[in-house]
Amino acid sequence: MPEIATPATPGPELDVVDLLLEQHARIEQLFLLVIGGTGEVRRDAFDDLVKLLAVHETAEEEVVHPLARDLPGGGGDAMVDERLAEERQAKETLQTLIAGGVDADGFDTGIILLRDAVLTHARYEERYEFPLLRQHVPADRLRALATAVRAAEATAPTRPHPSAQTAKGNLAAGPALAVIDRVRDAMRKPSES
Repeated sequence: MPEIATPATPGPELDVVDLLLEQHARIEQLFLLVIGGTGEVRRDAFDDLVKLLAVHETAEEEVVHPLARDLPGGGGDAMVDERLAEERQAKETLQTLIAGGVDADGFDTGIILLRDAVLTHARYEERYEFPLLRQHVPADRLRALATAVRAAEATAPTRPHPSAQTAKGNLAAGPALAVIDRVRDAMRKPSES
């Protein structure tokens, strides 16, 4: 009878900051694939990028930004309002790129502008918001928030919706928009069974 292998000791559980940093790195990789890709590779990378940006920002808006508003020493409201303004602008640009598609005139310029805006936004979060979370929120709560972010992402829309840009807006409209987006996604791609 074969011996059942015991899994290696798992590393420490990711906290919300680690999870978001991993997603920032994945977003950056997807931008490289879109900008450097062609044909189906480019289309698939763009679809993946759109979905990741949509669920990532929704989760931040529902879980991270409300918490960051109340942190001491961080200019909470102003800092979060700046991030939300950046996110809203990026969503609007992304909607324009989606509407035209990857083969549209101006897509190459638009995707580079979007990349620059999104990565600048991510760096601001990494420099200002995330350190405050680590400084003022207990580690066990940060780990629990990673679970909350994953749950928010599971029900988040897969397309940008600039009108639903607050935790309340996402919670009210998000599930309905998510259903609509997921139906659109299913209709676009053939079943991968």
